[in-house]
Amino acid sequence: MKSFPSLFRGALSRRDLVYLLGLLAPLVIYSLVLKASNIASRPGGRGLVRNLRLMRSDAFFNLGYTLIWFGLFAAVRRGPLRRAVVFLFHATTILAAIFRTGAYQYYRETGTTLDYDIVALWVPRFGEVKPMIQLPRLAWSLLASALLYAVLGPRLLARTVGQRRGAEGVPAAEPGGSPLVSLGLCLAALGFGSLSLPIGPGSAVASRSFARDPLANLISTGIKRAVDRDDAATGRAVEHPAARAVLVQTPQTERRNVVLIHLESTRARSVTPYNGELNTMPFLDELAKESLLAERAYTTVPHTAKAVASVNCGINPGSRPNSEADPGGIPAPGLAGLLKGQGYSTAFFQSSIENFDDLGDLAKNLGYEEYYPLESMNTEGFERSNYFGYEDDIMLGPSEEWLKRHKEEPFLIKYLTGTGHHDYLPPTRYGLEDFSEDDRLNRYLNCLRYQDFFVKNLIEQYKKLGLYEGTIFVLYGDHGEAFGEHGRYAHDDVPYEESLRIPLIIHDPRRSGDGKRIKGLSNLTDVLPTVLELLGYEVENGEYPGYSLLHPLPEDRTLMFSCFNKNKCLASIKGSEKYIHHYGNQPDELFDLSIDTFEQENLASMRDKAETDGRREGLLVWRLEIDAQYAGQAARPRRAIKRVRGLLSRRPS
Repeated sequence: MKSFPSLFRGALSRRDLVYLLGLLAPLVIYSLVLKASNIASRPGGRGLVRNLRLMRSDAFFNLGYTLIWFGLFAAVRRGPLRRAVVFLFHATTILAAIFRTGAYQYYRETGTTLDYDIVALWVPRFGEVKPMIQLPRLAWSLLASALLYAVLGPRLLARTVGQRRGAEGVPAAEPGGSPLVSLGLCLAALGFGSLSLPIGPGSAVASRSFARDPLANLISTGIKRAVDRDDAATGRAVEHPAARAVLVQTPQTERRNVVLIHLESTRARSVTPYNGELNTMPFLDELAKESLLAERAYTTVPHTAKAVASVNCGINPGSRPNSEADPGGIPAPGLAGLLKGQGYSTAFFQSSIENFDDLGDLAKNLGYEEYYPLESMNTEGFERSNYFGYEDDIMLGPSEEWLKRHKEEPFLIKYLTGTGHHDYLPPTRYGLEDFSEDDRLNRYLNCLRYQDFFVKNLIEQYKKLGLYEGTIFVLYGDHGEAFGEHGRYAHDDVPYEESLRIPLIIHDPRRSGDGKRIKGLSNLTDVLPTVLELLGYEVENGEYPGYSLLHPLPEDRTLMFSCFNKNKCLASIKGSEKYIHHYGNQPDELFDLSIDTFEQENLASMRDKAETDGRREGLLVWRLEIDAQYAGQAARPRRAIKRVRGLLSRRPS
């Protein structure tokens, strides 16, 4: 019986082996080094055995990938088909290396894995992603060198070996070998590849997606998306309860101005009104003392465009990324449209570029008459604050010009700041302070400090123009930001307090007093009903889900959330207990926020299974019901309900 190495020698020439290994060996080593680096970056020691388990999928996938090319090279020996195989070998291997690098960088930036849904979302929008790819020149040089080697290196190695043996030409197999060997290699490759796709739930050690090889995870999530594509594609859409809402005046109606100040990436724990030990926003703190402040305020989905929809329209966002910017993507009228019907002028200002988060289309859908993105402003003398925008003071000049033209009529204005957003480049206009030894966190906190100056400057502008007393100011964070508190960074797929809990302050100069504190659970859907009550309007022919903060909030209220990327996470808060569902990617979590503010002790395993199952089912049904309210979404079709039951059957280990 032939040995395994002798089978290779019979199926592949020496030059073939050199050619293949000349490219595959560096790729395998590179991929394993990247995975080991990500494992090492995870907090806490995991032990050698567990770390090896986390690399098992990567080892199997790379072995399978290597064997498939051995089999193809052995099966196709010469001619045009041979050249096609050689071309595909180089192309797919280069793409695999590029994807692994991207997956590595994405994990380092966010603490989460790169899967099919995320790739499918951003590849068509590469122009928006490109500014985020910021590598030093040395890294670009190394990348260029690696790509050059991938194209030419294996051929040069094979030619060198061929010259030593008196051979020339492109890599071609020597006569000999069996088709059965080629078939066996391909089948072995498929076998090892399947072993790299564990389908079981995640564990306390690592999420299921992290335990997979990055390419295996891309394939697995792509297959899952193809299978689940019709989850909400059948059935009829449900009209939103507020779809036909209109405003009616009452004896209390006042034609006052409304200003929405959107504080980008601003979490409650990092601003002074919610954390007196951190002096990042002293002006906002003084303003809050004469304002209504929601102590337990939350976003709905931790993403800018989703929060914009919730604030302006008082609705829970849909689960499809940026769906609210699509034509007809808003299922209920918002403040801009409602107040326009009452004679209000409306304008939307932002210090970021127009296509950031499709905000140009979103502003139009929200009903704003005038829209002023960064492209409409003069950037001279202003500093960049991130890869898509400039410091927020750039809005002050255009704002003053607009206000002078419209000061005699009631208006609604939204100011969308951008300085708090990744990649945290705090402008130096007002100096910098040392808040943290962590450079990334310190830059973020200085960005929030800058936003405090912008808020102060804006309020002063309204006072100077004589508009302050007649204006209601709503200041809110669209979402928070994570800095590794739970191994994750940024905000999109972070269901923890650092990303969900936000500041929410309503400043009405005519109701200043000593300030009012709202103790109950609140979220961004409460802004619309609160503003309408302050203006003295009532809603007819429709009902919004939020509550006015001018009255005590229901004690039995339950807040529900979802992550930005679909099927990543859902969460709910009832009283002081917070439940998080990870769709089986890792064990579900339950925290008692009254004693565990930073969500460190998972109580899920200590609770009755029926209780956590009920929380999970409630979230899944809620998500389907919200999606059914958006155009083209299903009204809880039979297939979607079947999908819920399937998700409920997945038990995290």
